[in-house]
Amino acid sequence: MSLFGRELELKRLAELIDGVDHRGGALLVRGEAGIGKSALVTEARALAGTSRTRVLTTVGVPAEQHLPYAGLHQLVYPLRAGVNGLPGPQREAMGAALGLRDGEVPDGHLVGMATLNLVADAAVEEPLLLIAEDAHWLDPSTVDALAFLARRLDSEPIVLVATLRDGEPSGLDEVGLPEMTVPRLPPDTSAELLDSVAPGLSPVVRARVLHEAAGNPLALTELPDALRSPGDPPADGLPLTARLERAFGAKVAELSEATRTALLVAALHDGDAVAEVLDAAGRALDTGVGLPDLAAAEQARLIELTPAEVRFRHPLMRSAIARAAGPAERQAAHRALAETLREWPRRRVWHLAAAAAGPDEEVAGELADAAELARRRGAVATAVAALERSARLTGRPEPKAERLLGAAELAVEAGRPETVTRLLAEVASLDLPAWQRAWAAWIPTGFDDGVREHLAAPGELAGVAEAMAADGNVDLAGRILWGAGMRCFWVEPGAPARERIAGVTDRMPLPPGDPRATAISAYVAPFERGGAVLARLAELGGDPAGDPAVARFLGSAALQVGAFDLAARFAAAAQPGLRAQGRLGLLARTLAVQAWSCTRLGDLATALPAAEEAARLGEETGQTYMYGLARAVQAEIAALRGDYRQAEALAALAERVGLAAGARPVLATTRLALALVALGEGRHDDAFAELRRLHDPADPSYQLALRCYVTAELAEAALRAERTDGLAEILRELEELAPVTPSPALHAGLRYARAVLAPDDEAERLFEAALAADLTGWPLERGRVQLAFGEWLRRHRRVAQARPHLRAARETFDALGVTGWSERARAELRAAGETSPNRDPDARDQLTAHELSIARLAADGLTNREIGQRLYLSHRTVSTHLHRIFPKLGVASRGELGAVLVTYPGSVT
Repeated sequence: MSLFGRELELKRLAELIDGVDHRGGALLVRGEAGIGKSALVTEARALAGTSRTRVLTTVGVPAEQHLPYAGLHQLVYPLRAGVNGLPGPQREAMGAALGLRDGEVPDGHLVGMATLNLVADAAVEEPLLLIAEDAHWLDPSTVDALAFLARRLDSEPIVLVATLRDGEPSGLDEVGLPEMTVPRLPPDTSAELLDSVAPGLSPVVRARVLHEAAGNPLALTELPDALRSPGDPPADGLPLTARLERAFGAKVAELSEATRTALLVAALHDGDAVAEVLDAAGRALDTGVGLPDLAAAEQARLIELTPAEVRFRHPLMRSAIARAAGPAERQAAHRALAETLREWPRRRVWHLAAAAAGPDEEVAGELADAAELARRRGAVATAVAALERSARLTGRPEPKAERLLGAAELAVEAGRPETVTRLLAEVASLDLPAWQRAWAAWIPTGFDDGVREHLAAPGELAGVAEAMAADGNVDLAGRILWGAGMRCFWVEPGAPARERIAGVTDRMPLPPGDPRATAISAYVAPFERGGAVLARLAELGGDPAGDPAVARFLGSAALQVGAFDLAARFAAAAQPGLRAQGRLGLLARTLAVQAWSCTRLGDLATALPAAEEAARLGEETGQTYMYGLARAVQAEIAALRGDYRQAEALAALAERVGLAAGARPVLATTRLALALVALGEGRHDDAFAELRRLHDPADPSYQLALRCYVTAELAEAALRAERTDGLAEILRELEELAPVTPSPALHAGLRYARAVLAPDDEAERLFEAALAADLTGWPLERGRVQLAFGEWLRRHRRVAQARPHLRAARETFDALGVTGWSERARAELRAAGETSPNRDPDARDQLTAHELSIARLAADGLTNREIGQRLYLSHRTVSTHLHRIFPKLGVASRGELGAVLVTYPGSVT
């Protein structure tokens, strides 16, 4: 009876595995402890064998949860020969993760990318079935790598099956994978299974077993011996896991002392080497322990034994043995393991910590060192656990608080708010110096850039940073001050708070050339300090392809002061380094800056895939507001391309995100997108109303800098809605800012507004002045001025002079894919007596944003492997996408892509 009657689950597995040659996939298998997930996995292995699919397996165990990449090591170690074929950064990261070399792992996402390419390369030879049993007990670093992999198994001949116990959290829960719940056995099947494993039970015992097991296969096979005595367990019943642990514990009690000690050591061990278990057991007993002692446990069906490895038949057996031992026995076993593992200091320190009966400063220090090593290796969750355990072993209050706060800050990075809350609650009970109290107050705001704080918080945070710097904590002070400045992008704290942050920035003893000072100035005073920021950008930006962190700060600063061409350039320069380092959180932010800026410039071919990837990574890394901002930019792109229904749908999604906490940039961009839709549909009053909200300080869409960079759209809406009287006050304020800052976006918008709103005797001069300005790299602005000037000339019956401007505008908009304005230019040309060829659908219109990104990189000459590194895909997935792209574009090879993906000469790529 296959799988004890679980035909439906088996059929679903069979379909998944049978299709592995054509597509990849992942599946979570859930069930309570002992419910039969392991039997299902056994059937999966059998199915893989019939389809000649290679099986790789990892099993989570509690004792290995603190070891970074322990589970990944199990899974991919058989593929280690392929590590040398990975690209350089991935090869280094995977080598460190698997312990093949010493060194740091830059980021967990880079290990995830290496894992994807490693298994994808292996799958070229034969399909793969990856099995992760008891994934809830896998170390967090492995779970992150598997989550990264699972999200990208769409074109690979790879299937991932992970089993989870009901009620146990796992990082795989957040991936959104299809799930299969393994139910309990029905009564008739339960009876059949019980009779097969324990024939001859008395009717009373048989009925008791069926009642207590309640359809759990493992309970049905293990409880009979425990229930032969009528009083064991109690009649009121225990939770199922406890019942099974008691059953396993009863078996252990019957074994010899040497066997019990060896089992306890194996249960507490973070490995499965027989030699290590026997050595530690002998140390614990101060006598020899050999293979025959472990063989007795195998005969009792508690373990599976080979000459090299010892494995428990079920994870519950491990936990039952550990729980049954007393505290003194467990401490002795841990001390013995620490002695055995002297050559493995990273493993040894955890056993020393478990063996400690009270504060131990030496072990606490070793754990703090282990935490720093884990952090550098990208194992943030392990670093959190090490720092927390180190704090428990620390008797002195200040280092205890510092380690707890360090763990909490890392937990923010890992996206674990419940851990942060717990750690900060413990810190609150300590007597802290002022700088640690400030650190504790700042840490939880890292989840949302302080969006939900009260409006005075950014200014107060600046004061905290200044006090910390005065106490010598300059690096932490700089991080906090950057957080204060960044808050001024998401919320509006008011002029006094902005001035306070700016003043503290000036006094902060940051290292020479630190780009944070420039970025903070741009955030808090985009106009008053705009000239100084632009000058500093020119000074620092000589080599934007250098340090990606520097380029990222410069891109953010450039966006704030309206230098979109520079922002796009710096953002593009930062991306290769961030990708190579696997810093996907920062990459999402950098892509959003690039998408926002390129959209304003009209470079939709670059903005579209950047916004798509920013949204995907923003969601994947838990950055809600970056996700919302990227969706708002996608709405603006859709509006410019004339897809008004899609623009409205995306704007509604972004607005929900922005309104949840008043994230002003998200709402401001949403207003702009909806205004562009209204302008395209001729609803000029609606367009003006949307844009007017950006200039109302009481409106949640008000954003100090961004409101000033949509002046052209506002002027056009006011003119066509005959609402220029409602524009006068706004323009006066913007004109007052013009002499203060050289902001390119502000001045371009004002030149357009002056021209379209001017009386007839001044308009021509102002249009010519607008066209004479340096708009290199700003094609959308130039096309907009050309269109407006051509319309003005035609209305004044100067048709011959209007045509060249209208023709140039049409060609620009056609090249950029701004279809609504392209059709408007065509209509004006027809009114001027000149016909226009119909705009042929752009080849790029046939592609999704993801496909467009791949096609452009291929057209630039990148190989499939290089494209995969850029976009966090395997090279096989890239190949699959290109085979779909070629027929859409009507080309036969990648060499032809360049001709059909020509972008406007002024675009920023």
